[in-house]
Amino acid sequence: MHGVLGGAMDFKAGADFKYRMKQGRDMVKKQLILDSGSRSSKTFKPKKNIPEGSHQYELLKHAEATLGSGNLRTAVMLPEGEDLNEWVAVNTVDFFNQINMLYGTITDFCTEESCPVMSAGPKYEYHWADGTNIKKPIKCSAPKYIDYLMTWVQDQLDDETLFPSKIGVPFPKNFMSVAKTILKRLFRVYAHIYHQHFDPVIQLQEEAHLNTSFKHFIFFVQEFNLIDRRELAPLQELIEKLTSKDR
Repeated sequence: MHGVLGGAMDFKAGADFKYRMKQGRDMVKKQLILDSGSRSSKTFKPKKNIPEGSHQYELLKHAEATLGSGNLRTAVMLPEGEDLNEWVAVNTVDFFNQINMLYGTITDFCTEESCPVMSAGPKYEYHWADGTNIKKPIKCSAPKYIDYLMTWVQDQLDDETLFPSKIGVPFPKNFMSVAKTILKRLFRVYAHIYHQHFDPVIQLQEEAHLNTSFKHFIFFVQEFNLIDRRELAPLQELIEKLTSKDR
């Protein structure tokens, strides 16, 4: 079945980042020349930092420590006594940074010419709408779609009313709904990379990093039921393969 998955939510369209995208691609070219065998430390968008010394920073460090144990199922579980919203917030920021870096390594291969539509294989195509300026979902290239998407996510993470970083500031009532939308859309970047750019990923020796990042992401969204199963359909076979050993 052909799936056209639109983005017609109450999204604010991203600003024009063409110049920054060009800079990012030039940066990737230089990095590939300098060190084709290691992962680029550059990102598609600026990395989102959690303030050092904050409780969320401590939670992030806890997450990193438990990830080091090698058991991803255990690592994604809510730490005892912690707030679910805060745990989801910290991990959402972390996944944004991970995907940001992963996509940043292959932007040279994801162009208007190579990816005229945002897709995840022949059966799934994603259309963009922001609910304000673009109310009817439009077909656009993958780099344009991902630019809109990552800019929108960045705006949500920077909004202190949605993602409060200060102690004592409560999360809004719609926080989980916003987080689910962010994670659902970040999944689409993983899906596009796997379906359209896996060869470059292998060439760049990023396969293990991509698989570990995606497996961590899937275990997390499964643990808290954050993405509808039908949204995961483009990578369902891979998901079953990656998670079957940990059931």
